[in-house]
Amino acid sequence: MKNYFNFDELGTNYRREIIGGLTTFLSMAYILVVNPLTLSLESVPDLPADMRMDAGAVFVATALAAAVGSLFMGLIAKYPIGLAPGMGLNAFFAYTVVLTYGIPWQTALTGVLFSGVIFILLSLSGLREKIINAIPAQLKYAVGAGIGLFIAYLGFQNSGIIANHDATLTGLGDLSQPATLLAIFGLVLTVILMVLNVKGAIFFGMLTTAVVGMIFKVVPLPDGVIGSIPDVSPTFGAAFHPLMNDPGSLMTIQFLVIVLTFLFVDFFDTAGTLIAVAQKAGIMKGDKLPRAGKALLADSLATVTGAIFGTSTTTSYVESTAGVAAGARTGFAAVVTGVMFLVSLLFYPLLSVITSAVTAPALIIVGVLMVSALGLIEWNRFEIAVPAFLTVIMMPLGYSIATGIAIGFIFYPITMILAGRRREVHPIMYGLFLIFIAYFVFVQGK
Repeated sequence: MKNYFNFDELGTNYRREIIGGLTTFLSMAYILVVNPLTLSLESVPDLPADMRMDAGAVFVATALAAAVGSLFMGLIAKYPIGLAPGMGLNAFFAYTVVLTYGIPWQTALTGVLFSGVIFILLSLSGLREKIINAIPAQLKYAVGAGIGLFIAYLGFQNSGIIANHDATLTGLGDLSQPATLLAIFGLVLTVILMVLNVKGAIFFGMLTTAVVGMIFKVVPLPDGVIGSIPDVSPTFGAAFHPLMNDPGSLMTIQFLVIVLTFLFVDFFDTAGTLIAVAQKAGIMKGDKLPRAGKALLADSLATVTGAIFGTSTTTSYVESTAGVAAGARTGFAAVVTGVMFLVSLLFYPLLSVITSAVTAPALIIVGVLMVSALGLIEWNRFEIAVPAFLTVIMMPLGYSIATGIAIGFIFYPITMILAGRRREVHPIMYGLFLIFIAYFVFVQGK
């Protein structure tokens, strides 16, 4: 096992990998609660029952998709990256496709399935790997730093430290709220542990924060230890129903836009996550990702698996950087994460202690660690500084990794051409320029 995952070469051991895998799982575990609530449209009252997905079935589908995806990533690509149904994509699935477009959720699952199959074909052809390796090192640094800002912003928002303000969009939240105070405690504690160079500081910070939250009744005590596993049959295989019963519903421009949106966002969210995690783990070879093709194939297989079980697009999680910061360096950590998602099916009541107040400090600390990539960017070259800055800033402001990548990558060939450096731009970057322009015009503009 140690030889398969190259423990000695990467300077790691079982303890670091297990703690890293557990940390990644704890940072991602919120999806087991959030995804069923999102896809079942629980926040929308008086909705016809046939428009809602069964929450219990979605919970099981979420856990199984995350488990299979993480195991694929760990065993096939050997990356310390956890996978699960993606935030943002699940909201697009529920609120745009089902609620706004009025498309049945079964057809939406078919769209996810189609996008996954296309991903597999692109991965096997090697095109996805070529695209990622064509991205210049300067923009890869910007992507990593931008994701750091984005997940730190998520941490501040989820904890209530930052809140919505009508006049300024965002501002300081109510710092007297118990959950916010708990998150601040967790942040201070984790900073202390990090400065003291305690191994697994992020993991132990979350664990202590959860215990303190239960003591002061900010985090609810679990109702039990083991609960029954819900029935997955309401969603399992539903993605095939439109293909067999109503293929005409798939022959529309609207359905094509849905497939392309799932395809686009997953592609570049995954690319950004792979780059960020690989940089943080010291896996990058020069400015290229080793085994990128296998990592992308694992991601693609996870999306197809998730669609069959009955959930929105499964993708690589930026929260995996929390596991890397806790010591993870190999795919063994992803295997641990996958096993924990399987275990979570039996111990669902315990997940009630994994609240945003517990995980927010980890996201903020990881953001601090990731923005160090800003120091590697050639800020003195304006043609580099502009696309790099736009990539970084538009991730948190646009609330999307893919949006930051798209805007930065549109400006990169423009500034490089104007600076007389067009020969340094890989032909694939010109192709991405056109694709991103088309995306904003035909998809985002709708």
